[in-house]
Amino acid sequence: MKMIARWLNKLKTVEAYSYDLLFRRSQVDILGSMNASAVGKKCSVVQRAYLAGLIDGDGAIMATIETHGEKKFHFRVRIELKVTQKDRKSLEFIPKLLGCGSIRTTKKMVHDWITRDQKEISRILTLLKPYSRIKQQQMNIALKIVATPVRSRKDLMRVAQLADSLSRFNVRSKNRRKNFAGMIQEYFSPND
Repeated sequence: MKMIARWLNKLKTVEAYSYDLLFRRSQVDILGSMNASAVGKKCSVVQRAYLAGLIDGDGAIMATIETHGEKKFHFRVRIELKVTQKDRKSLEFIPKLLGCGSIRTTKKMVHDWITRDQKEISRILTLLKPYSRIKQQQMNIALKIVATPVRSRKDLMRVAQLADSLSRFNVRSKNRRKNFAGMIQEYFSPND
């Protein structure tokens, strides 16, 4: 953590733009800002680029469809954003910087920073997308999923198909990938 903090402090001297200069005022109101601390500091360009690199290299953007009895169509689609590291200290700055997510230790003794808060994921991906070099397509699909309200079965099927397309990017899920659209289609009878 100290090494990362030193690196970021060195790069802060070359920080080019504030959040307000990169985004129009109307987007600022919609997206909010990424707080660096309780004092309300903004997430710098360098910090956003660093986080985008972490997600590109050691992160995952995943979609899951879960049965959910309280939802109108009995399913909900959730995006999950995760960064995995062997050293827990390498992740501890993320929840402090972003103000969301938590760190958990897996059975394989690796550490994950993970968030499932859909509003926060939308905010984070929108801010980091310009700096991503590898996962921009995944970020675009995830943002479409989060932005699509599910008001009909057709909407649910559209989101499920997007979830299927997002899962194709994740190497680990290739062998255990689910056909979410097919799973939902089976749930509803053809006569409904």
